[in-house]
Order: sequence, then structure tokens, then C-alpha cells
Amino acid sequence: MTAEDRVYRTARDHIVDFAFDEAVATVFPDMIRRSVPGYETVIPITGLLAARELSRHEAPRAYDLGCSLGATALALLRQAGDSAVTVTAVDSSAAMIERARMLVQDSRIQFVCADIRRVPLKPCRVVTLSYVLQFLPPHDRPGLLERIRTALAPDGLLILSEKIRFHDPATQRDMEAAHLDYKRANGYSELEISQKRTALENVMIIDTEAEHRERLHRAGFRHVRKWYQCLNWASFEARP
Repeated sequence: MTAEDRVYRTARDHIVDFAFDEAVATVFPDMIRRSVPGYETVIPITGLLAARELSRHEAPRAYDLGCSLGATALALLRQAGDSAVTVTAVDSSAAMIERARMLVQDSRIQFVCADIRRVPLKPCRVVTLSYVLQFLPPHDRPGLLERIRTALAPDGLLILSEKIRFHDPATQRDMEAAHLDYKRANGYSELEISQKRTALENVMIIDTEAEHRERLHRAGFRHVRKWYQCLNWASFEARP
């Protein structure tokens, strides 16, 4: 049973920067489901696309970087059936990794508590980044993508999901307003929305679709395709 997200329900005198701590880890499935339009579509299909790629090879390896509670890795393994897939799921939050190890019982997943910017990456066929890049300092993003490109097989696959912003002010305004309405429709109060927005202000830096594409190309991904978008949230496939 998933605990209800009440992290920002009570008024606070001082809002600290958002962190993936124990309080967030406990309610994370509810928090992300109610906050990210399309999440319940993106994660299963990410698993499907990743498993489809892995099924073409014997004993393939995948990485789920910024894995949180392992939802993407688990979706991949559900689609992989009994095949000899291995997934290394990495997150820098000890609270997330500890809880993921409790929730996910599958010997094909190895959970690692480490900084994804520095963890060694072995040769692999698939890497998933589900709503992760936006939480890294912008100057660290190109280096991570270059490391992923180096680790990926020449015909490997990166699946990247992110919140996006828009160059056009009217589009940005309309999409942001719709996203706020989505949160309200999922039961968040104005206080919760406001306090969480303040907490995220300095730690979640959003890029445009064009910025994502340009960065991926610079990192060596020649083929980039957007396969899903819901309001201001999008998912991309990138291949060398």
C-alpha cells in the first residue's frame, strides 16, 4: 500500500530545498503519480522499449540511473520475462536505495547507492534516465551523457524522460497552468503546490526540447526521437 504524499500539507515558516530524503522516499510513488502527467504511461512503455532492445542480445546489461525506488528497472524486467537481463539501478539517495531494496525482490537488479555522475559504467545496451537530468547542475549534464554514450553499445539505446519548458511565452504559460490544474485535480492544495514549488526552485532546472536535442547530439547521439509528450513532460529515445 502506497503512503499518501503529505510532505507539504502543513504550512512551514521556512522552505528548504527539495531533497530525496526519507520523508519523500516513503511517499514517492504517490507523489510522482500525482505530480507528473503521463507518468503511469511513460514508465511501463520505457520498460517495454528497453526490454525490446535487450531481447535482441544474449545476457544484456542495462542501467537505470537515478532509479529512485526502481520503478523503471522493474518495468523493464516485467517485460523481459525470464530472460537473462541484468539491471544496475543507481541513485545517490540512501533513503531511496534502502527502500527500493525492501520493495523490489529480483536478483537481476543490483541497487547501488552512488552519484550517477561518477559511478563507473560497464559496457551496456540500454540506459534509462527517468526524470533525473533536471535535478543535476546544468554544467554536469553534458559529461554524464558523454559517459553514457561511451558505455553504450554502438547500436544501444538511451531513454530520457524530463520536464520541458518552451521558448514561446504563451505556450510556456499555458502548459504550466495546465500542469498546476493537473496537480489540483489530483488533490493537492494551493498550499502544497506553493510550498513544493518553492522547494524545487533551486534544485530542478528545466531545459527546452531543443536544448535536450542539442546536448544529446553533442554527446554523440546521432538519432534522437521524441516518442511521448504530455503537457510539459516529454520522453526521448537517443541512439549513437
